[in-house]
Amino acid sequence: MTDIRSFYADVAACSNLRWDEAEGRYVIAIPEKANIAADTIGRHAQGAARDKIALIYEHEDGCVEELSFADLDTRANRLAVALRRLGVGKGDPVAVHTGQRPETAIAHMAIYKLGAVVLTLSQLYGPDTLGHVLTHSGARVILTETASWSRLGLDPFATGQLEHVIAIDEAGPGMLAYADCLPEDDGGFRPVETAADDPALLMYTSGSTGLPKGLLHSHRVLHAYLPTVAMFYDLELDHPDARFWSPADWAWVGGLLDLVLPAWLAGQTVVASQHRFDAEWSFDFMARHRITHSFMTPTALKRLAETAKPRERWDLALRVVCTGGESLPGEIVRWAERELGITCNEFYGLTEFNHLVGNCRRLYEIKPGSMGRAYPGRVVAVIDDQGNPVPDGEVGEIAARDDDATLFLGYWGDLGVPERLRVGRWLRTGDLARRDGEGYFWYQGRNDDLIKSAGYRIGPAEVEDTLLRHPRVVEAAVIGKPDPDRGAIVMAYVKLADGAEGSDEIKRELQAFVKTNLAAYKYPREIAFVSAFPLTSSGKIRRNELRRLATQDA
Repeated sequence: MTDIRSFYADVAACSNLRWDEAEGRYVIAIPEKANIAADTIGRHAQGAARDKIALIYEHEDGCVEELSFADLDTRANRLAVALRRLGVGKGDPVAVHTGQRPETAIAHMAIYKLGAVVLTLSQLYGPDTLGHVLTHSGARVILTETASWSRLGLDPFATGQLEHVIAIDEAGPGMLAYADCLPEDDGGFRPVETAADDPALLMYTSGSTGLPKGLLHSHRVLHAYLPTVAMFYDLELDHPDARFWSPADWAWVGGLLDLVLPAWLAGQTVVASQHRFDAEWSFDFMARHRITHSFMTPTALKRLAETAKPRERWDLALRVVCTGGESLPGEIVRWAERELGITCNEFYGLTEFNHLVGNCRRLYEIKPGSMGRAYPGRVVAVIDDQGNPVPDGEVGEIAARDDDATLFLGYWGDLGVPERLRVGRWLRTGDLARRDGEGYFWYQGRNDDLIKSAGYRIGPAEVEDTLLRHPRVVEAAVIGKPDPDRGAIVMAYVKLADGAEGSDEIKRELQAFVKTNLAAYKYPREIAFVSAFPLTSSGKIRRNELRRLATQDA
């Protein structure tokens, strides 16, 4: 039997993983006081690494901007002063809608320093999603780009409860120009002291029902992630000359919490760009900037894998790629090892409680197609509907214990863990898997209606709501259809008004409507027109029957 304590000793040596004699297992040590700004940029700006490059940003015209830890910290202090003058205080949500760029990093640090809450907004959001999030969160201040609002045809001052709009590009009427609102110095600014459990980060994410909900994380989250992040970067967070980059949006967990913030916690350089992901450009970019470590979704890796002999075409420094958000095909793992000569560590978790299961090639064998093993510091099981662990080899629901270190504070406006996630002391994930005799987990699918497509979480209700706003549609039902490339795709069954028949033209019209009003990544890639829906005895649409039909037609 493996001696778990000695097996994970190297992880404990480079993280806050600590052995608990009473429980006979590793636990993740969380400090009483924590602040994401102080624990990342701040800790290095005040020390020997103050002049080390923290961020390299490549503009669309190819111009490269470099900022040290001290540069970012100084600018964050100045922005914090400006935000305080606008009335931002502890616990207030401040929206950040600026993509992968220096102003985003500076805004995060400034908001954390005030003890306020960063509300992340993706630039992929359409007007419906953007309007819902800003209204629901009650944010009064936003950092954004005027061009983004112009593309959406929206007035930010007519959206939600916004009072102050800070534009990092040309400011429109009533807006504040980012450069103009910053004071010349920080005037002796002193950050607010925060506890580890004080709120810090608000991210809206889709569920299986209703509109997106705001998941609230505290300053503890970065400490809770540290041992597992160290593992899926193959214990190389402190690797000399490391450079970290992700094509993932910084508004989501993958880009922000799985790469940017952990890299800065470790004092490493992050490289950023607003360029839209494609394989050729990505290989060029990674070679040009000597990227060593990256987070990419399985879909992004699949795009890279379509490129023949990449090592012969590009001089790459890449060493480790970690991946999550959807199931990773085993062939992609083998391709990464064979064609790129790198380690590819998959990991699994939810935004609510993350990094439950995964790989670390440095410590144990990767089984292509497997999600990996339960990470140390976590209590993870495969359970049945009553919350009982099932024997190895049987399919059940992946669950974590309710004292998990990564557990979120709750939903915005409704703190605490929802009862629907609980069964006894277990937290339910909604994902099905089986565990083999060696402790490896094998993904089997979802047990609810949530759609996981190309790393995105998509709730069927929000797509249905948007479709029903179209004048041609009288009824709609949305499901996830299995897809070998994306894991699943959004598929809509639609009943048209006045008994009209569907056509390819109407399909394109409805797809464009969802792209424009909700989000480009949430549109239904397939639409089937029906004259009636299969119903339960209580008059509800039988989604299982629709899923069966979709699979049958595949």
